[in-house]
Amino acid sequence: MIRNFLKDKFLITKIRNRFNPSVQISQRQLFHYYQDRISKRENVKIADTGFRVFSQFEEDGKLLFLFSAIGMDNKVFVEIGSDDGVNSNSANLYFNFGWHGLFIDGNPKSIKRGRKFYDKYPHPWFYKPKFVCSKVNRENVNKLIEDAGFKGEIGLLSIDVDGNDYWIWDAISVVSPKVVIIETHVEFGLNNIVVPYDPDYSYPGKHPVYHGASPVAMTNLAKRKGYRLVGANELGFNFIFVKNGIADESIPEVSVESVLSHPSVAECYKDFEPIKDWKYLEG
Repeated sequence: MIRNFLKDKFLITKIRNRFNPSVQISQRQLFHYYQDRISKRENVKIADTGFRVFSQFEEDGKLLFLFSAIGMDNKVFVEIGSDDGVNSNSANLYFNFGWHGLFIDGNPKSIKRGRKFYDKYPHPWFYKPKFVCSKVNRENVNKLIEDAGFKGEIGLLSIDVDGNDYWIWDAISVVSPKVVIIETHVEFGLNNIVVPYDPDYSYPGKHPVYHGASPVAMTNLAKRKGYRLVGANELGFNFIFVKNGIADESIPEVSVESVLSHPSVAECYKDFEPIKDWKYLEG
């Protein structure tokens, strides 16, 4: 009983800290600091900009830096595989920079929880994000996004569905994001491989590692779609791409190898051994 009370109190405090005015003030100071550095053509390494407010890892900080360089003239996001939209890649942009967008997830409990959270903590200036509960695949992704009222250029596309991430991004045509953040499978190492598409896939499938695409394959897809790799989260599995022609000098392309330097990556390679001879496609 006491343990549950302390746990609830901790969670409430943690949530309230996210909405402390100092959080927004410090981020806006960072936003202008980065813009000043960039205007003076001073180098800022995206690897040094990470921090977490709402994101699962340090993606919030890296996205803040990117949009400092790119500009926030299009404050629209689409997040696929968002869970409840709270510990997401878009929540910080929504609450602290006035973005609007769409959360899609196949778990009705997560969607219900997300709607409740955003009802309880509404943005003071803008309307709440939209929530769509649906399993996402190549065949329905464009319709889901467009039916929710989103099309054309957007600021951010985030994909994390633990499965057909590669195939879903490949299929998306209804929106054109400036920045894409998407999960890759570091377990696949530097192999150029993709697990074949399965519209009915649900994690963990035949094996918890047998899904998705390697970092190399995802980067190849990005290049075909007109994007360059600019960074990743520290653990190396959430790759970040920027559309070519946008802030090319201030946000240069980086190599796949350069973002797979965390010690945990080498450990992940071992998980590939049991399935290394299974069926794969070239990315």
